[in-house]
Amino acid sequence: MWRRQLILWSIAVPIVIGIFIALLQSSSSSFSLNHHTTTTPFSSLLMKSLGTWSSNLSLFVSKTFSTKSPSMSSSTKRMPVYFFSHGGPDVQYNTAHPAYAVLQSIGREITQRVRPKAVVVFSAHWQPETPSEIHINSAVTTPLVYDFYNFPPSYYKATFPSTGSPQLASHIQSLLSSHSIPSRLVTRGLDHGVFSGFNVAFPPSSPTESLTVPLVQVSLFASEDPDAHYNLGRAVSSLRDEGVVIICTGMTVHNLRDFRISRQKGGQPLPYVVSFDEALKDAVEAAPDQRQDRMREAAQRPDARQAHPWMDHLMPLYIAAGAGGDDRGRRTWTMHEGSFAWGQYRFGDVPDS
Repeated sequence: MWRRQLILWSIAVPIVIGIFIALLQSSSSSFSLNHHTTTTPFSSLLMKSLGTWSSNLSLFVSKTFSTKSPSMSSSTKRMPVYFFSHGGPDVQYNTAHPAYAVLQSIGREITQRVRPKAVVVFSAHWQPETPSEIHINSAVTTPLVYDFYNFPPSYYKATFPSTGSPQLASHIQSLLSSHSIPSRLVTRGLDHGVFSGFNVAFPPSSPTESLTVPLVQVSLFASEDPDAHYNLGRAVSSLRDEGVVIICTGMTVHNLRDFRISRQKGGQPLPYVVSFDEALKDAVEAAPDQRQDRMREAAQRPDARQAHPWMDHLMPLYIAAGAGGDDRGRRTWTMHEGSFAWGQYRFGDVPDS
C-alpha cells in the first residue's frame, strides 16, 4: 500500500512544484533589472531548492522501483581483441576446410555477442614503404586490393561491402601521436588479409552475421620488430573501452617457400610448424606482465625463421597482444597443415549479454 501511495506522491509533487515555480517566475518578472538578472535572489534560491528536492525525490523513486539489474549498465563494456589466422584467398570458397567453420564461429561471437560499434583491423598484407610510419585508411568507400597471383579468375571478382570512418581514422591517428608513433591518413582498399577471412566470419548475405559497423584498416610497420608492433597495439588499446573491436590478421606459421615440399609429403606438418606454433602459444598465454618478453623470445627462436621467412604474418599477433593490455591471451583453436599453422587467439573476455 505504501508503495502505491509513494508512486502517486512522486507523480503529484513534481506537478505542484512545476506550477509553483511557474508562478514565481511570472511574479518575479516585475522585479527584473535592466541587466542579465531575471529573478530576485529569493525566488531564485527557492526555485533551486525546490528543484533539487524534486530531483532527489525522483532519483529515490527511480532507484526504488527500477527493474534494471546492475549488469545492464549503459556504460560501454571493454571489447576483446582477436587474432585471425586468415589463410589464402581460397579460404572463403573452401567450405570443407576446418578453418572455415572456425572463422564462422568467431564471427558469430563478434556480431551476436560482442556487438561492437566499429572494427579496426591490422592485416599482414599492409606494410607501408616508410619503415617507422603507420598508415591509416580514412576512406569512406573502400574497394578491394587483389594482392595475390595465379588464382582462378573468379577470385578477382570477390567483393566485401564495408564502410569506413574518417572520424575513427583521425581518432586513431591522435592515439598514435600521443604515443609518439608517426602516422599518415591515406586512402586504400582492403587487402585479402582482411576480405578473404572476413567474408567467412562476416558473410555479407547474412542479416545477422554481416559486418554493418564502420571498418577501418591500419597498417603494420614495415619491419620485423616485435616490440614496435607490441607497442603499436598498446597505443590503440583504449579503443576497446569505446566499443571498438580490434582484429589482427596473419598466420601463426606462414612459409610459402616450403609449400611445395609439404605437398610432396602429403600435407603433413613440417617439424617447425608444430614446434613454433606451440612455443608461440606458451608465450602468448603467459601472464600479461611477462607476455611481451616471452613473445620477443619466441620471435628469436631458431625455428622462428623457418616458421616465418618474413615475419609480416607474425607481427599482427604482437599488435593484438599489445592491445590486449592486462588481459590474458588464449588460443581458441589451431591446426597444423603443411608449412602453415592456423592459430586463432582472443585477448580478454566476451562481454556478458
